[in-house]
Amino acid sequence: MTQRALVRRPSPRLADGLVTHVERQQIDVDLAGRQWDGYVAALDASGWEITEVPTAPDCPDSVFVEDSAVMFHDLAVVVRPGAPERRPEPQATGETLRRLGYSVAEMEVGTMDGGDVLKVGNTIYVGRGGRTDAAGVAEFRRLVEPLGATVIAVPLTKALHLKSAVTALPDGTVIGYPPIVDDPAFFPHFRPMPEEGGAHVVDLGNGRVLMADSAPRSAELITDLGYDVVTVGISEYEKLEGCVTCLSIRVRTPVPVA
Repeated sequence: MTQRALVRRPSPRLADGLVTHVERQQIDVDLAGRQWDGYVAALDASGWEITEVPTAPDCPDSVFVEDSAVMFHDLAVVVRPGAPERRPEPQATGETLRRLGYSVAEMEVGTMDGGDVLKVGNTIYVGRGGRTDAAGVAEFRRLVEPLGATVIAVPLTKALHLKSAVTALPDGTVIGYPPIVDDPAFFPHFRPMPEEGGAHVVDLGNGRVLMADSAPRSAELITDLGYDVVTVGISEYEKLEGCVTCLSIRVRTPVPVA
């Protein structure tokens, strides 16, 4: 089993990225570059094989590569982003995944961002909100349910993406920041976090999780649950409604056989 992380270097136009639920702030592009290096280094140090999707200089939001495709088992679903400005981004992600040997399906109708997709085992929660429409949910369901997935549409009105509001610990517990979670009752096991950045974790494997350093109280809570918390600085990406999940696509499927 290979753990592979797809990442994409930030565009020099990062500061022009879209903002929806927050006020625009000044972005330090040089700091953002250093933070991206630190993020990738943290994945690498935890045993993840790093694959870079070609940089897209003309796409300010392209560093948020998670939005461009969703993996389920060995199928990569290349999405159709909800923001028209982001429609060029998924092509290179799909080409990279094909080159690596994965099966690729492209969404043909509707819209969906990868950041709206939270996988907990074979249950897949999809945020039905500003970037993901009903037709996109239906198209995604058509592609993954034959592979054993159960797709549950979740209302989303208070955050950009579902994973802006909630993610899941390795044991399947969904964690979230209550002020921006529409309805925690959608999740069988929900644990509130005291900081917005505390709602976001990446499962690094072997009991380790990656979090932003902007949520120290949440990190303490998760450490108390028996997890080893690794923190990184992503302040410049948080200004653009990004979080630790947005900056990579994690692939845990077996290496495809040619």
